This record gives sequence, C-alpha cells and structure tokens, in this order.
Amino acid sequence: MKPVRLGIVVAEFNYDVTSLLLKKALSHAKFLGAEVAYVVRAPGTFDVPFMAKQLLEKPEVDAVVALGAVIQGATKHDEVVAHQAARKLMDLGLEYGKPVTLGIIGPGASRMQALERVDDYARRAVEAAVKLARRSAALREAKFEGETVDVE
Repeated sequence: MKPVRLGIVVAEFNYDVTSLLLKKALSHAKFLGAEVAYVVRAPGTFDVPFMAKQLLEKPEVDAVVALGAVIQGATKHDEVVAHQAARKLMDLGLEYGKPVTLGIIGPGASRMQALERVDDYARRAVEAAVKLARRSAALREAKFEGETVDVE
C-alpha cells in the first residue's frame, strides 16, 4: 500500500496556536506513515479554503488537512470566519473527490482553550485525512460480487 500524501494548509493568524497545530500534525502524519507533500501557509483561517483548493488540484495530493485557530473576540466575527471556512472546505472536498479535514479550533474559543485543544485537533484532522484517503482508494478498487463489501 502506497503512503497517503497529504497537503497541509495552516493559517498564520494566531500563530502561537497554529504553529503548534502544524508541529503536531507533521508529527502525527509521520507516526501514521503518511507523507506530507506540501505545507502551505494562508494569512488567516478565512483564507485557508483558497489554498486548499490549489492543493486539491495537485494530482499527487491525496487529502488536505486544514489547520487554524479562530479566537473569540468582542464581536461575532469569529463565528462568521469559522463557519464560512468550514463550509467551503467541506464543499471543496466533495467537488474534488478528495478528503479535506478540519483542524480549525473555534469559533467561541479563548486563547487558553485553543492552546488546550491543539493536540486533539491536529491529531484528529490528520488521522481523518489518512483514513478517508485510504478508504476512498479501497472503495474505488472494490467490486461488489454478491457479498457485502466492507471498506475500513
């Protein structure tokens, strides 16, 4: 089985959190035997889908991991940013037929809450990308021949 090739998009905004997300994501990808083909930085979480789309267009990328942190402020701007980014990332995955996973903390998170969630969000986003890419490839190759095909 060939290793899954990931593209990672990480937001620069809230760098104290996102740099840790990236470090954990790279470590977990290595642990899972996945190759990280590209790491691309976007100015903020709202910009992540733009870069994710470009990664999805690369044939060597099997899945994209989106990393960011949307910290709650005095207005509801964090909700707009997080909801729109998440929705567009999901749409891109369906459009390109490749997994795009969400390692974006927020909305509604304080800086302390975001820092506490770094490990879980990065690890789960990478793990989901690897599992989805592997299962998607297995499903493409599977053929129903009268018995239930179980893809895991």
